[in-house]
Amino acid sequence: MISVGIVGGTGYTGVELVRILLRHPHVQIKALTSRTEAGMRVDAMFPSLRGLTDLEFSNVDQDVLNQCDVVFFATPHGVAMKQARDLVEAGVKVIDLAADFRLKNTAEFEKWYGMPHACPDLLAESVYGLPEINREAIKAARIIGNPGCYPTTVQLGLLPLLKAQEQLVQFDTLIVDAKSGVSGAGRKAETSLLFSEASDNFKAYGVKGHRHHPEIVQGLDAMGQQKGWFDQMIFVPHLVPMIRGMFTTMYLKLTEQGKQTDLQTLFETAYANEFFVDVMPAGSLPETRSVRGANQLRIALYRPNDGDTLVILVVQDNLVKGASGQAVQNMNLMFGLPETTGLEVVPLLP
Repeated sequence: MISVGIVGGTGYTGVELVRILLRHPHVQIKALTSRTEAGMRVDAMFPSLRGLTDLEFSNVDQDVLNQCDVVFFATPHGVAMKQARDLVEAGVKVIDLAADFRLKNTAEFEKWYGMPHACPDLLAESVYGLPEINREAIKAARIIGNPGCYPTTVQLGLLPLLKAQEQLVQFDTLIVDAKSGVSGAGRKAETSLLFSEASDNFKAYGVKGHRHHPEIVQGLDAMGQQKGWFDQMIFVPHLVPMIRGMFTTMYLKLTEQGKQTDLQTLFETAYANEFFVDVMPAGSLPETRSVRGANQLRIALYRPNDGDTLVILVVQDNLVKGASGQAVQNMNLMFGLPETTGLEVVPLLP
């Protein structure tokens, strides 16, 4: 059994980890921490877990965490990097669902997250946890920076184009129009997240600049054949009045070669062996409810009026493939388990 610790168990990504791992056949949750709710039963805060666990939240105990095989950090940015060294030195693997180990450039991290990085040497060895791209590196990693939700949709939506032998689109024309449910902002008391503020409302945010922008550019540059392709990328996130779900629409101009290429077949071939990425049939319209509660990402392609614009539609559950499910996918790889273990969940409908 894999002995698991979860630091920060009271947020949405924390309880999502618990929900998934309680049904994982090779996992035992040894520690579930909360500095503010120590001593409270987990099912008292989250009644959906009644009858499934007797776990209680506990204070952070480094000795207990050091005895785990892997520790997930479902905490605000800046927490994991302060504890990672002790854990790694004790032989514990670390999977951080925040941003501490995503951006390789420490200056970029400090710019966007407003704090110095506590362990740049560990950042240098960390692996970006997008399995469909970094599978082999993840298997050997000690530290995983779990991707952000928006970056997951963008990178997987563009991967087949970046891996194509010829340039099929003009990458410098990329426009990313992305929407997320309110759970993406976390479980916190904030005026903009109140029901009367978020319900019956639809708004853009981070238009001047969003912290996922440099993460997206870093990932796309690493996959591409030429640096600087994405410097002019326009990324606009929106908050929509739903709890779960993410819908990312991307627009790119096709090259002459791209207009002659069967892009549907290109994408289907690229993801033929990826359980968690579904390239939908031509003419399909993906919906966020089709992935609710599951570690699934669905992609559809359009070329309106057979013109020179490619439209890529991507949906996922921001809390699962966009966060906790992907983290468990990474854990499975790190411990030599089938990648789908504990994650073969049928989406909820309606």
